Amino acid sequence: MESLVYQRCFNHAQREAVARCPECSQFFCRECITEHDDRVICTSCLWKFARRPLTERRGFAGAVRLGQALLGLCAAWFFFYLIGEALIKLPTSFHEGQLWQGDGADSE
Repeated sequence: MESLVYQRCFNHAQREAVARCPECSQFFCRECITEHDDRVICTSCLWKFARRPLTERRGFAGAVRLGQALLGLCAAWFFFYLIGEALIKLPTSFHEGQLWQGDGADSE
């Protein structure tokens, strides 16, 4: 395997290479590479990667988002269920003498 020290950029022959693209295995200078998804790749491979369909790139991300949405709905339902249970357990004497019971003018 050739050392990176003696390599030149694939696009710019006058510049020394600083990285090797894991996708195409070519050597590139720092202007020709970029970091994407925690790895360094060349711009041409980045364009190829960007043109892929979203489902191909993301894998099971749609299923994860669906699972998160369902988990959120279950958590909200459980929260409101507990509030409802707490309100049902309040004694009737808690509401005696409150304003919303009416003043007797409505009853005829």
